[in-house]
Amino acid sequence: MTRDELRDNVPDPESGPPVTVPTGLETGVPGDQSAVTSGEPMAERAPIHAVLLSALLPGGGHALIGEWLRGLTVLLPWGVLLGLAYWTWDRIADVGAASLDDYVAMVTLFGSMLLLWGWAMWDLTVRGRRAAARRDSQWAIAARQFKRNRLALVGLAIIVLLYLVALLAPLIAPYDPIAQDDIARTGFLPPSSTNLLGTDRFGRDVLSRIIYGSRISLSIGFIATAISITIGTLLGAAAGYFSGKIDTVIMRFTDVVLAFPRLVLLIMIVALFDASITVIIVVLGLTQWPGTTRIVRGDVLSLREREFIHAAQALGMSRGRIMMRHLIPNVLAPVIVTATLGIGNTIVMEAGLSFLGLGVQPPTPTWGSMVAEGRDNLLGAWWVATFPGLIIVLVVLAFNLVGDGLRDALDPRLRT
Repeated sequence: MTRDELRDNVPDPESGPPVTVPTGLETGVPGDQSAVTSGEPMAERAPIHAVLLSALLPGGGHALIGEWLRGLTVLLPWGVLLGLAYWTWDRIADVGAASLDDYVAMVTLFGSMLLLWGWAMWDLTVRGRRAAARRDSQWAIAARQFKRNRLALVGLAIIVLLYLVALLAPLIAPYDPIAQDDIARTGFLPPSSTNLLGTDRFGRDVLSRIIYGSRISLSIGFIATAISITIGTLLGAAAGYFSGKIDTVIMRFTDVVLAFPRLVLLIMIVALFDASITVIIVVLGLTQWPGTTRIVRGDVLSLREREFIHAAQALGMSRGRIMMRHLIPNVLAPVIVTATLGIGNTIVMEAGLSFLGLGVQPPTPTWGSMVAEGRDNLLGAWWVATFPGLIIVLVVLAFNLVGDGLRDALDPRLRT
């Protein structure tokens, strides 16, 4: 053997045998290699006894392994819903006599319980298959930022609670909201153990009317805002992207709508038609879109000059596809904030119309009409108007807190 062959066979001290990088199967996590390749540790698998406990009592498994906050977040609402199902079981069992409202309440009740149970099981079992690394997408970063805002989380919890109350109204309302008894005996009763928030002049329970009134106010606020946001986003995107005559026509029409007093327009339209829920929703939805149009148009004017839009045009994509697939998804952040704040404004506007007698007509309860009914007895029966007014303030404050939290989370300039 020559000297060169001997030199080639000598192992290099700096280069050892090839090191096999463990795959997801070798680390106990099937198919997950993201954490290995990124050098970050894998998330620990939950013990089997915690999973079994969570299957019997959602949230109990989290508490067993020391995650008390997650456990209580699931356990408390699930226990409340379970208790509600127990107390109203006679009504739930009488399915044959149930109305549409009762079916909606039942589906909401058992659907919420199933959702909480499924989330608890998913969080305990699936996270053992996930890498500890997080995806750094813009929406993930915004979600983590939003979770750090405690006021926004409180507002979100209030909103979710109120919508659950609205959907579960037939099961949790203590009395019929429109039933009347002996007015001389039951009218203007103060808050007591029998009527927690008192009664109005017709002897109707104020708490029950507030619960049923939440269905009207919250549904009008949500649907009307969804209509206005949809119209405003489409018109703003079309005006900003197509420009030219289309932009001129859309924006001049927007200026006309903005220049006309909105309250006067609402009163005029509602006075011409019968005041029903459908009319109120359509009127509010068709008069609230100009602000969204201006915001979306301004963002689209800057986005249409970006490189990815020019690349889409070079690939031969149609204008409609570019607007729907590339422009509108990139302006959703301000649109979401506008929608959140708009729901609160719509609820206040609907309450104002009901206060003026132009909203949903009695005996259907709404928060605004309840305030109007109690305004003449603020000294003798203060509870009739006070509690609905406080609920309106609470709802609007909750939506504003969520809107501020979303604005801080979605705007990179405001992130800390």
